[in-house]
Amino acid sequence: MSEPYEVKFRLPRRRNSVPRARALLHSVLADWGVGQEAAEVGELVLSELLTNALRVRVPNDRLVEVRIARLVDEGVLRLEVSDAGEGKPEVRRPEEEETGGRGLLLVEALAHRWGYERRACGIGKTVWAELKAPDLVPEREGLEVAALTVRAGQCVRVWGEWRTVRSVGSQQRTLGGLTVVLTLDDGSAVRIDGAELLTVRDAGASSSPRGGEDVPG
Repeated sequence: MSEPYEVKFRLPRRRNSVPRARALLHSVLADWGVGQEAAEVGELVLSELLTNALRVRVPNDRLVEVRIARLVDEGVLRLEVSDAGEGKPEVRRPEEEETGGRGLLLVEALAHRWGYERRACGIGKTVWAELKAPDLVPEREGLEVAALTVRAGQCVRVWGEWRTVRSVGSQQRTLGGLTVVLTLDDGSAVRIDGAELLTVRDAGASSSPRGGEDVPG
């Protein structure tokens, strides 16, 4: 699993910290390209987690920490709220006439998974929830193929950019196997094992800053 991109911030134990956290989350998710539906669910879940944390009986000078992370390889948004309380979060199922107590019940219904853990450093706990956010999954441009199948005229991802292949050659290795030699449009050449996977596309395809794995140089 790749390392997540994350944003952390701390908030005072005040009622207005909930809308502040929602606004910050909204801004972060907009930057990450998360769709409106997933963003609205995220704001609702964060509100519930933070509201519960603010109700914990601890000194008022204790701050609440919020962590927002994206795991792009899994298409998952992770929300964490840490407080100094020692209690164990439990899902309540209140009676119909009760007006509160449904926070974690809502989190359980909306989250892909959720849980809590003791803080590794310091006192208290962290309650977290993970939400499916398909917009976080990076789009892959091109097709992964073995180097020995690359053809002249195709584009291949090399050193962080796309290059057109002018010619393709091959050399037999002394100890077996095949080395493919790709001559590129700038006159450079890349030597690579024939079984190595490369990302290629047709020369007429549009470019994008996101693509597959680079060719080893």
